[in-house]
Amino acid sequence: MSQKKYLLALDQGTTSSRAIIFNSNAQKVASGQREFTQHFPRPGWVEHDAQELFLCQLTVAQEVLRQSKIKPEQIAAIGITNQRETVVLWDKNTGKPVYHAIVWQCRRTAYMAESLIASGKSAMIQEKTGLIPDAYFSATKIKWILDKVPGARERAEKGKLLAGTIDTWLIWKLTGGKVHVTDYTNASRTMLFNIHTLEWDQELLDLLKIPRCILPEVKDSSCIYGVTDKEVCGFEIPIAAAIGDQQAALFGQGCFAEGSVKTTYGTGCFMLMNTGEKPVKSNNNLLTTIAIGINGKVRYALEGSVFMGGATIKWLRDELGIIRTARECDTLAESVPNSNGAFLVPAFTGLGTPYWDPYARGILVGLTRGVNKAHICRATIEAISYQVKDLLVCMREDAGFSIKEVKVDGGASVSDVMMQFQSDILNKPIFRPKNVETTALGAAFCAGLAVGVWKDTEEIIDNWKVDKIFTPGMSSERRHELYSLWQRAVERSKGWAKPVEPFNGEEDELSINKSEVLV
Repeated sequence: MSQKKYLLALDQGTTSSRAIIFNSNAQKVASGQREFTQHFPRPGWVEHDAQELFLCQLTVAQEVLRQSKIKPEQIAAIGITNQRETVVLWDKNTGKPVYHAIVWQCRRTAYMAESLIASGKSAMIQEKTGLIPDAYFSATKIKWILDKVPGARERAEKGKLLAGTIDTWLIWKLTGGKVHVTDYTNASRTMLFNIHTLEWDQELLDLLKIPRCILPEVKDSSCIYGVTDKEVCGFEIPIAAAIGDQQAALFGQGCFAEGSVKTTYGTGCFMLMNTGEKPVKSNNNLLTTIAIGINGKVRYALEGSVFMGGATIKWLRDELGIIRTARECDTLAESVPNSNGAFLVPAFTGLGTPYWDPYARGILVGLTRGVNKAHICRATIEAISYQVKDLLVCMREDAGFSIKEVKVDGGASVSDVMMQFQSDILNKPIFRPKNVETTALGAAFCAGLAVGVWKDTEEIIDNWKVDKIFTPGMSSERRHELYSLWQRAVERSKGWAKPVEPFNGEEDELSINKSEVLV
């Protein structure tokens, strides 16, 4: 492996695709990033063009290889990490998607999740999958496409369509259609995978009328799946890892011990705790999920999910236009001592843990004439931190012990003002690593282990370095006051979009136009 000393991580996120090359010391030596189009065809709907997404990811990978002057022959393996739950269905022969990828944030199938709950299936689903029935997960999205795209269900039942989360789509495309596979972490986010038997669950497939034949083979997160097709990619490199982005960050942070916790601040915010080789059932609406599959064994995690994290700052930039860059949000927030009584609840796509309210909507409350854009920026940063506190409160109760510290990563974690407020409101020290791109690093670690760049996790943990530690400096009285006001604001956001009529299990005007069907 002397010549092949680099790993190429493909980090396919919700708003952009990244490619990062790491050396055998886990140091970033080159990187590239491109944003891609977000489609919002109707209120609460979020879609991606899967073809654009693939081309964006491939292009940025080719660019980073070219600009770094690192030859493909020097790359030991590719590791893929991806936005989870987002799902694509495509034609097995032509490779064309039948509909846009439906994104994890999309709420169009809330009525399906509500129907499952109303019919008493919630406990069974949670027992098998560790998940709470919600539009967040892939299963209802797959069903929606099969139900709504003309001919899709018939083609699927005949084995003419394939389905998968974004890791599956990328691997299939990169290998020229030779490999249809996913890993345990991504499978565990579909609401179709039994996290105890480690198989697609036939009872759930029958319940949602999803043909098993369209689903990928499930393998370890760290293993060789195949080799990129030179005609498609311009290079041949083994693909040796696939892992959901939040689990990748947990691994990249070196959270190998039971009870270790990390929070990723990306488009959303996700807190995970390593719970070891046995799944822990939550009593506080956390999710039980698979942390990683490696060497033929799986480890589990508890997870709390916030739908709007860094995406809230992007909303300030793109929709409100009150900032031009994320850094400007920090600068404005730092210019004022507090939010002047304003509280933002960014429930633009509903609320995740612990509320699981798809009908909640965003609100800005506590406004007076003295509130300006600096206070709104401050309220935005604080809103992200309050949501993370919601997760920690639940996790502490489920774990049954006090959590001593939280490791952080992701793009928004570079904000000192946010991390300091996070430490204050949690009353916990916050550890930020020198490399906050731990999602990509986790994928690189998994790939490196599969091909022998690193021999074990002990060798990996030696590469983790702290950049800064934030310690709490807020009084307990002030902390309690602010968090109580936040909880009041959340209550006012709940149920805003819920129909006036009682839910009767039927969808309401969710048909699609012929122009929305791709093939």
